[in-house]
Amino acid sequence: MAYNENLADRLRDLLADRVDLVEKKMFGGVAFMLAGNMCCGVVGDRLMARVGPERYQDALERPDAREMDFTGRAMRGFVFVLPKGYESDESLSTWVDMCEIYAGSLPAK
Repeated sequence: MAYNENLADRLRDLLADRVDLVEKKMFGGVAFMLAGNMCCGVVGDRLMARVGPERYQDALERPDAREMDFTGRAMRGFVFVLPKGYESDESLSTWVDMCEIYAGSLPAK
């Protein structure tokens, strides 16, 4: 499955200053790991955002955010963001900030 390379490049740019960043192919797309914890990624044309359980409901209330449901069940703490929801640099940066905050709160692996 192909994924949006432009979105992946934009994520790389936003996360470029992270020395603990690792990029991994997964879910048919690409995921960005911070200190061994999944932070965000790209699946098809959607942004995969790991916002954590505390921000999950708030994230779902944002326009263009949907439950992440690979297995047929929602993965709490993860949302998919449709292209309109990350179109501007500001909106993408807001999502990435939420993901970095949550990933940064987890112990390094």
